[in-house]
Amino acid sequence: MAGKIVIDTERCKGCGLCVAVCPNKTIVISATSNKNGYFPAQTDSKNCTGCAACAIICPEATIEVFSDSSGRVIVAIEPSKKQEPGLIKEKT
Repeated sequence: MAGKIVIDTERCKGCGLCVAVCPNKTIVISATSNKNGYFPAQTDSKNCTGCAACAIICPEATIEVFSDSSGRVIVAIEPSKKQEPGLIKEKT
């Protein structure tokens, strides 16, 4: 099964998690920074199988995965919404 990865390089912070989980090593960290000063992940998708491990682990939800065998498959993971920090009540 062939796949294609699309990375929103302007939102990517270059954490490297997608690089670590890619079984075919198709994702690397770019040598040039984006407009925010981060070095984003990039890919050529030549060996991509469409497993979507990169999209699932991405904390910023910047990766879309397309699979050629079953049409267009988009993996969209919503980033967690930041919640107000909870206060621990002390016993009095």
